[in-house]
Amino acid sequence: MSNRINDPEDRLAAVEAAGDARIPHAAALAIMEGTSPVRAFRDHRGLTLRDLAERADISPSYLSEIEHGRKPGAVAVLTRVADALGTSIDALVMD
Repeated sequence: MSNRINDPEDRLAAVEAAGDARIPHAAALAIMEGTSPVRAFRDHRGLTLRDLAERADISPSYLSEIEHGRKPGAVAVLTRVADALGTSIDALVMD
């Protein structure tokens, strides 16, 4: 049995009820619609793929693979990406 909430509005309500102010509303909506959390936060911050890759000290191609779900990203890398985005690693690896 899955614990996933499929309705986007119900998922947003669950996020807001959890009191996690680290996830901006627009990013939460994008994530609920299937956008990768990394991409949603990157878009919210107005960063290009290259900008974020540079800030996180990784290659743009590796960041792209993380955003597209081709690679999960090492914890150390995701930590740097989260720091560059001004959020927590938890916000980027939510299921």
